[in-house]
Amino acid sequence: MNRPKSEPKADGAPSFEEALARLEAIVTELERGEQPLEKAVALCEEAATLATACRTQLDAARTRVEQLTTSLGVGADSADDDR
Repeated sequence: MNRPKSEPKADGAPSFEEALARLEAIVTELERGEQPLEKAVALCEEAATLATACRTQLDAARTRVEQLTTSLGVGADSADDDR
């Protein structure tokens, strides 16, 4: 699936798209079930960190969209009608 790339973050953290792609790769690797226990645990820890980073970025994006819609006078009810 092609996703638009976001700009790299100034703090060196992966972009949302990079983190999501790495999460998908980790899931694939874990689903194969070929890793020793310690490697599987390390992958789970990495996945948890990436998932938290993605959630933080999604929350920030949601806040920005809400602020934008508020400043434009578009209510939540109008945004829901477009789905």
